[in-house]
Amino acid sequence: MAIRQIVKLGDDVLRKKSFEVTDFGSKTHQLLGDMYDTLVKADGAGLAAVQVGVLRRMFIVIAGESVKDGVIEFINPEIISSSGEQDGTEGCLSVPNKWGEVKRPYKLTIKFQDRYGKHQKLKAEGFLARAICHEYDHLDGVVYIDKARDIREKQ
Repeated sequence: MAIRQIVKLGDDVLRKKSFEVTDFGSKTHQLLGDMYDTLVKADGAGLAAVQVGVLRRMFIVIAGESVKDGVIEFINPEIISSSGEQDGTEGCLSVPNKWGEVKRPYKLTIKFQDRYGKHQKLKAEGFLARAICHEYDHLDGVVYIDKARDIREKQ
């Protein structure tokens, strides 16, 4: 796989709506592998395809404390329910060296397809729900700073 360049805030592609994935073949698998390698190298918690310049409705999120716990691949995701509320600090690989406080749901249910096109459903809470919401926003051209308050430089 390959490390891809992460698109930074100011690039118009980050503000565009991503397109549905219809091909679950080798190009999609290659992109997912590249996204994984890029995420690991950047030491992030999640990465959307648009962040590597590809306008497709897909993202990956670390499922636990570290990449060793595994990564979940979300293709054509749809958040079907959410509840509760959590406030927390977020950063973004596309907005380097900045942090901000963002309010997100505490729990959510999301349906999506895996790399083979098989339909899945997942219930998430806490940090995983936050990470899913953050990456999901990227698919519609929304960056966390659009929702954040108290944006500050990383120390």
